[in-house]
Amino acid sequence: MTNQKVFGIGFHKTGTTSLARALRVLGYRVAGPFGVHDADISATVVARAIETAGEWDAAQDNPWPIVFRDLDRAFPGSKFILTTRVTDDWLRSVVRHFGGTTTPMREWVYGVGDPAGNESVYRERYERHNRGVVEYFAERPQDLLVFRLADGDGWEELCGFLGVAVPEQPFPHANARGERSTMRVLTRRARRILGLGPRRP
Repeated sequence: MTNQKVFGIGFHKTGTTSLARALRVLGYRVAGPFGVHDADISATVVARAIETAGEWDAAQDNPWPIVFRDLDRAFPGSKFILTTRVTDDWLRSVVRHFGGTTTPMREWVYGVGDPAGNESVYRERYERHNRGVVEYFAERPQDLLVFRLADGDGWEELCGFLGVAVPEQPFPHANARGERSTMRVLTRRARRILGLGPRRP
């Protein structure tokens, strides 16, 4: 493994766990979330992220997306992966998973910890983050991969971006619901390639 760092900077519920599993298959040592229940996360996050990143090959999930600019400055030459999904699908998943609860991490990221009843706040923050990442790397497209797992992205896109060989195994999907969705996308693509047209209802 090279000294080049890889940072997953997509928000949670966008395929971050699947990305982490894929990176581990490729040989990366991957750090996960930290500071979820730290009431002082806003004051400590940058120093902790830089220290932690120095000990790992890659990282993903909160709070890594929020400090991507700091990571870019601290680790020049790194690769960044923005996992995304359709906003409405992402929002439903976040409310289903986190609704009715709060954490200091989500309070810091979104301004309010519970997504249930605050969907517009979460929507705006999610879309603003994704726009901000794309704009930041606009002049450096070689350093950013926008990775859409639900649209069928997998080994080809990830390994091409990282410059490594494609493993001889299926791309890992951590979420059964997401895996079914991806398989439907791949089936539609395969039928188009074969000239079979859409599947009958």
